[in-house]
Amino acid sequence: MQPHTQARRVTIVDVAAHAQVSTTTVSKVLRHAYGTSAATREKVQRSIAELGYRPSAGARGMRGRTYTIGVMLPDIRNPFFPDILDGLTEALHDTDYQVLLGPGGCNDEPAEARVTEAMVDRGMDGMILVAPVSARPRLEQIARTVPTVVVGPHGNSAVYDTVSDDDTHGAALVVDHLVGLGHRRIAHIEHAETDPTRLADMPNAIRARGYRRAMRAHGLGDEITIASTTYTQEGGLLGARQLLAGPRRPTAVFAGADVVALGVLEALDEAGLSVPGDISVAGYDNTTIAALRPISLTSVDQAGRQIGAEAARLLLSRIADPERASTHVKLSPTLITRRTTAPPPAV
Repeated sequence: MQPHTQARRVTIVDVAAHAQVSTTTVSKVLRHAYGTSAATREKVQRSIAELGYRPSAGARGMRGRTYTIGVMLPDIRNPFFPDILDGLTEALHDTDYQVLLGPGGCNDEPAEARVTEAMVDRGMDGMILVAPVSARPRLEQIARTVPTVVVGPHGNSAVYDTVSDDDTHGAALVVDHLVGLGHRRIAHIEHAETDPTRLADMPNAIRARGYRRAMRAHGLGDEITIASTTYTQEGGLLGARQLLAGPRRPTAVFAGADVVALGVLEALDEAGLSVPGDISVAGYDNTTIAALRPISLTSVDQAGRQIGAEAARLLLSRIADPERASTHVKLSPTLITRRTTAPPPAV
């Protein structure tokens, strides 16, 4: 039996010979450089397709570009993050850039550091960090090495761009809606922020502050009740159990994320309570799961696809001009009301 031999990789020299042009011409076509006619570009591209030529990422990196963008996601189970990814990939569709994903680990700073360092080591042209938990000095260290856009955390930096949601306003939308329905005992489930240096920037902390501010604005400061867990389905389950075990059962629960609200719904079902008959539930993110008819979750829409598209636009701009002033985009959320919220039960 003949030993298996790997097929030789097609090179730029092969493409040039097939298209009957110089290797310089092929290089110009690959780099979208000036100096080639439309007919020549079409001929070279036809040869590339027929030969199955793939540019070497390593060789391109040596010339200054790898045409790869690293995207760090903290929790691939959170249904909101795919919305961001969809917007990002759509915005990059007509470019030469490819997205490579790296799971950063949920609230796991060491795991996040390993992923970001691996992306830097592999010479990626830019990085988009979604909901990173690293402190600002660490993010700025990364951004001084690779063009970087940070998605989620607030706070301005001179060395990286940001895209965030107006989380204070989003929390107020939920409280205003529930108060308008007649609720007073409105509880909130937050993601416990353990690092005080991040309190000013993290969306979860800002949503919790927005909830407190909105409750006080309605004269409901004495009704403020918060369960501190995690932005996970298990966190919602544990948080709801804590609230139900309290001295006064809430008539409404504002979960800090849709994935948390799913855990709340599980806990209420476990306790034999109906939604919204006994307790109303609202989430945040307006994920595709929230819109499913069996769930029909009232939720804050922070336009995940638009967030992703904005992040891609900012990153391409920074790759093209690394020295430009940083840009910080804040989007305005809207509330999507569905069947999980209704007036409180009559006393």
